[in-house]
Amino acid sequence: MSEVMICPQCNGEHVFFDGSSLYTCPDCWFQYTEADQAAAAEAAIVRDANGHAIEDGANLTVTQDIKLGGSQVIKRGTKAKNIRILDQPVDGHELECTIDGVGRIYILAKYVK
Repeated sequence: MSEVMICPQCNGEHVFFDGSSLYTCPDCWFQYTEADQAAAAEAAIVRDANGHAIEDGANLTVTQDIKLGGSQVIKRGTKAKNIRILDQPVDGHELECTIDGVGRIYILAKYVK
């Protein structure tokens, strides 16, 4: 195994394989299996309303009307440009994008395709 394993708990780079089925991080003593690592990687993928993976910089379409504060509404079919996936969700919103006439907003991935 030539690739460096990163601990999913503390991001330590000294993870080692114990020979049976566990990876162990000597920095925080967290233990996990390869299946746990694969499940965590799959859960980290942000998906749109149709289940497709979203990439940074993508241009997507809003799938339903979204009411903003006041009387402002983002209509279904509006283009969401320059999508950026957030490292840490803001109030549950996984994405940041630009909407013409509105500006930069946070949006849930389930509202775009």
